Amino acid sequence: MILFLAQVLIGLILLLHVYFVLLETVLFKTRGRRVFGLSAEKAEIMAPAMSNQGCYNGFLVAALALGLLHPNADVARAFIGFGLGCIAVAGLWGSLTVKKTILYIQTLPALIALALYHYA
Repeated sequence: MILFLAQVLIGLILLLHVYFVLLETVLFKTRGRRVFGLSAEKAEIMAPAMSNQGCYNGFLVAALALGLLHPNADVARAFIGFGLGCIAVAGLWGSLTVKKTILYIQTLPALIALALYHYA
């Protein structure tokens, strides 16, 4: 049961990061601009850096997807640990440098999922 809860939470985190990828890449100058509270001019300047950030979120999505789908339990565990660990650290850094709420949106769910998965 704990493993199932961990996998559901990991799946939700994966979907959240798919949204981040889209928001920071293809949707940045429209919806992303509104979400981040940027003027059109500022969004134009930041678009290349945000697109790069979106690519990194895509790598985290790939790590979580591989962890959920890989048939070898040890390999799956390594991908899950890596992906959630990176998400937690990036969220902590984001909460210190960008916005405090990132701690609750990104870091806390990743740490909870990591704990559940580890103890499953």
